[in-house]
Amino acid sequence: MEIPSRLFLLLCLSLLSAVFSSNGSQNFIVHVSKSRKPSAFASHHQWYASIVQSLSTSAHPSRIVYSYEHAANGFSARLTAAQAADLRRVPGVLSVWPEQVHEVHTTHTPDFLGMPDEFDLWPNNDYADDVIIGVLDTGIWPEHPSFNDSKLPPVPERWKGTCETGPDFPECNRKIIGARTFHRGYESALGRPIDESVESKSPRDTEGHGTHTASTAAGSVVRNASMFEYANGEARGMATRARIAVYKICWNYGCFDSDILAAMDQAVADGVHVISLSVGAKGMAPKYDRDSIAIGSFGAMLHGIVVSCSVGNSGPKPLSAVNVAPWILTVGASTIDREFPADVVLGNGRILRGVSLYSGDPLTATNLPLILADESGSRLCVAGKLNPSLVSGKIVVCDRGGGKRVEKGRAVKLAGGAGMILANTKTDGEELVADSHLIPATNVGKTAGDLIKRYADSKSSPTATISFGGTVTGNSLLAPKVAAFSGRGPNRITLDILKPDIVAPGVNILAGWTGSSSPTGLEIDERRVEFNIISGTSMACPHVSGMAALLRKAHPDWSPAAVKSALMTTAYTTDNSGHQIADLGTGNKSTPLIHGSGHVNPVGALDPGLVYDINPKDYISFLCSTGYSEKIHIFARDDTDVKCDPHKMKPGDLNYPSFSVVFNADSAGIQRGGVVKLKRVVRNVGISKNAVYVVKVNPPPAVKINVSPSKIVFTERNQSASYEVTFTTDGASLVTKFGSIEWTDGFHRVRSPIAVRWHNDLVASI
Repeated sequence: MEIPSRLFLLLCLSLLSAVFSSNGSQNFIVHVSKSRKPSAFASHHQWYASIVQSLSTSAHPSRIVYSYEHAANGFSARLTAAQAADLRRVPGVLSVWPEQVHEVHTTHTPDFLGMPDEFDLWPNNDYADDVIIGVLDTGIWPEHPSFNDSKLPPVPERWKGTCETGPDFPECNRKIIGARTFHRGYESALGRPIDESVESKSPRDTEGHGTHTASTAAGSVVRNASMFEYANGEARGMATRARIAVYKICWNYGCFDSDILAAMDQAVADGVHVISLSVGAKGMAPKYDRDSIAIGSFGAMLHGIVVSCSVGNSGPKPLSAVNVAPWILTVGASTIDREFPADVVLGNGRILRGVSLYSGDPLTATNLPLILADESGSRLCVAGKLNPSLVSGKIVVCDRGGGKRVEKGRAVKLAGGAGMILANTKTDGEELVADSHLIPATNVGKTAGDLIKRYADSKSSPTATISFGGTVTGNSLLAPKVAAFSGRGPNRITLDILKPDIVAPGVNILAGWTGSSSPTGLEIDERRVEFNIISGTSMACPHVSGMAALLRKAHPDWSPAAVKSALMTTAYTTDNSGHQIADLGTGNKSTPLIHGSGHVNPVGALDPGLVYDINPKDYISFLCSTGYSEKIHIFARDDTDVKCDPHKMKPGDLNYPSFSVVFNADSAGIQRGGVVKLKRVVRNVGISKNAVYVVKVNPPPAVKINVSPSKIVFTERNQSASYEVTFTTDGASLVTKFGSIEWTDGFHRVRSPIAVRWHNDLVASI
C-alpha cells in the first residue's frame, strides 16, 4: 500500500531525527542468554534493570522500554552509543543493535480463489470460529460491519489477552476479542508523549491500513459492500468466523522495532494461533539476528504459531524481498480477475486500456486538449510545479513514480487541469492500480503511456478523453499476474532458501476502512467510505493469514511448517487461460524468484497429500550451517547445550518445500560443471494410509536431476519417507534457471519449484 504523503515525509524524517534524540541517545534492542541470569535476581526483568542501572552515567540516564520473554529473550532500552558499547561487554548479553523503523506494505477475492460458502468442504471447521489471528498493524475501526460478532460463540478459552478500552475505544466483542497498543518505543524515539490531537493513542485505527488487513483476514460477511458503487457485492474475509486480536504497532512515524517485538511477545502470551504482519524493513532484508520480525517470528514458531508476512513493495528490483527467514510464510502480491476500466480515447480514435476508481462528474467534453507534464513544469506532477497557464482545462499526462499516485491528481487539480493520465514507466511496467482520484484520472501501462506520449508529440493540437467503465470481472481478464511492486528474490540473506514463498491477491482489493480518513489519505479529501480498494503486498499477506487460520482449524495437529508446506506445494503457476503466470514488472513470464511456489490455492492446501515438516531443532541446525555460533542463542533460547557445528548440514538441506541450488557455492566466479546433493523428508497426511507416490522431474536447462528413490510407498497416515536429489551440470550460465519436482499418487500433486544458479554472486545470477 502506498503511504500517505504526510506519513511518507514523516517516515523519512524519522530515519534521521525521530530515532535519534537531541541528547544523542536512541533505542537499542538487546538480546541476552536466558540461562545466564544470576540467581540473586528473582526475575529476568530485575536482572535487566540492574544491568541498565550499572551502565556509565550520562546527562540523560538510560531506561528500559520493554522486557521480552515469550517471542524473544531480552529487552529494549534508551541508551547512548557509549552505554551500548558498555552493554556489549556484559556477560550474557548476546547482541546490542540500534532499533530500526519499518513500514507498512500497502469481496470478490474468495470467489476468485475458489473458496466455497459451504462449511462441509472444511472438516471440523465452521470457518475457524475458535482460531485467533493476531493482526499487528495500525489498529482497527471497531464499529465496522466487518467486525460484527453476530452468531459467534463465546470467546475461546485459549484466549488470555485483554481489551484496552477508553473514551476512544469503548469495547471489544466476540469478533475483536482483544486490542492493545504498543507505543513506548515510538514515544521514546520521539522524546515526548504522542500528540493525541494528531493520532489516537488507543487501538482505534485512524489511518485505515489495519482495518483493511484485519477485515481481509477474518472479516465477517457484509452484503452489498462497495466503494462508490465499484466492486459491489459480498465482502468477507478468508476466515469469516475467526477471532481477531489487534496489536497497534504503527504510528505516524512508522513501526518501531521495540514496539513490534513487544507486540509479538504479547501475542504469544495471549494465545493467538496466527500472526499477520503486513510490515517490513525499509530497503533490503536485514540479517536474521538483526531483524526483530525474524527473531519474534522464531519465538512465535516455537509456540506453534504461524507467522505470515508481506514480502514488501520494492519490486520489480531484484533482491527486494524482505521477511525472508525460512520460518516465516512470505507472501507476494498478484492480481485477480476484476478491473475498473477507465480507457483513454485519443483524438485519432485509438482506445488505450486504463483503470480508475474516480467517482465524480465525468469529463464535460469528448475531446479535451492533451498536454505532457514535462512540458508543463514537472514530469512527475509534483504539487506546485505545474504551470497553471499551460495546464488549465487540459488532460495532463504524468509519469508514475516519485510520490503518491493520488497526490499527482491533486497537483493537476490545483493547477486547473481537467483530468490526468498516469503513465507507468519501466519500473511499473504493465501493472495497473486503480485509485479513487479527486479528478477524472486513469492509470495506463508503460506501452500505452508511450503511445500516448508519441501521439501528443506528433500533433499540434492533441486531444483525448477518459471513458469510465465501472467494474468488470470474469475470465476475459487474464489473472493472476504478479504485481510489479511485489518484492522478489534472490534471497540476499540465504541463497539456499527460495523467497517469496507464495503470491496471493494484493492488487485492487476491497476491504474495510477507517471512518477517520479519506480513501486517498489526502488532507483535502473530505470523503469517507466504509470500504476502500487499495493495493500492496500488505493486502496479499492477510489473505494467506486467513487461509492459515482455516488450515489450523482443519488440521490442529499440524506445525507452522506443515501449514506453510501445504500452501506452497499445492500452489499453481498458470493463469485462468492455462498459460504461465505473467510478471507485470517485466511483461515476461513470472519465475520462482518472483512468485515463489506459485499462486495460493486454499482448497488444494486443505488436502496436500504430503507435507515437508520442520521442527525448531532443524532451524537451529540451519542457522548453524549459515555461520551462526555464539549468537545462535538469540534463537535457541532455553537450550544452553547448543553447540553449533556448521558442517552438520548444508543450508540447502533444510526440509524446505522448494529448492534453491547453488553450484560452486564457494566461488564468486562462474565455473563449469558441478554436483549438488540435497535431502528432503515428506510425511503422508492424505486420507488414505496406503499411498504410492511417483516423482516427475522438470529439470532446468543444462541441469540433470536424479531423485532417489523415484517412488515412495506409504502404509500408514503420518508416516515419513526421505529422498535425495542430485543436481548435476556440465555447463554454466550467467542467469538463474528454473524447473520443478512433483510427487503424485494420481490424485495429489505435490510440487516444489527449483531455482539454479552457477555461482554465489547475487547480482550476476539474476
